[in-house]
Amino acid sequence: MRLLIAEDEKLLNKTLTERLTKTGYCVDACFDGEEALYYIENTQYDGIILDVMMPKLNGFEVLKSIRQKKITTPVLMLTAKDSDEDIITGLDSGANDYLTKPFSFGVLCARLRAMLRAKENPAGNLLEIGDLTVDTAKRTVKRGETVIELSSKEYAILEYLLRNKEIIVSKEKIEENIWNYDYEGSSDVIKVYIHHLRKKIDDNFEKKLLHTIKNVGYVIKEE
Repeated sequence: MRLLIAEDEKLLNKTLTERLTKTGYCVDACFDGEEALYYIENTQYDGIILDVMMPKLNGFEVLKSIRQKKITTPVLMLTAKDSDEDIITGLDSGANDYLTKPFSFGVLCARLRAMLRAKENPAGNLLEIGDLTVDTAKRTVKRGETVIELSSKEYAILEYLLRNKEIIVSKEKIEENIWNYDYEGSSDVIKVYIHHLRKKIDDNFEKKLLHTIKNVGYVIKEE
């Protein structure tokens, strides 16, 4: 899933970007409100971590602007202020959640998962097709009772395909949603990941779920 971190404290920004990337998210980062607004208006994100006190435009102004533009991406606001007034302002402006500094990374991840789960999968944590099950909270993958171990990128691609199951997605769409702006690879890298993913989730099973649509892209579906 693709996230944007808008935080002007460079060390905190760098730390969050690195740790969330290791957790398996695709992360873009920026340091002021104008840049955040540009990123949000031109990129499809699954979630946004938005600091309140930023230069050029503060977090409230960014949030108000994107909600006026009908951009409904879930937003978790960060602030050093814990007054009721600031929290109410953030939530009333369209924030989905609010976290005050300092905070633990574990709590941030839990709040982020809950926020994204509410948007993408109101019924719970499970993404399923046939006998393939992905638990997005535990980040576990099974076919029937068989546990399948995936790398972080393999898991990210599988989750993205499952969230778009029975829809053909292009290599470009996978690249856009799994890699960040700094990615300079090629579609051949995506082919390699798809190859490894198919070996793990399909090769030892009779029913094949991951399909290549020549010159178009890939799709998870039952045949």
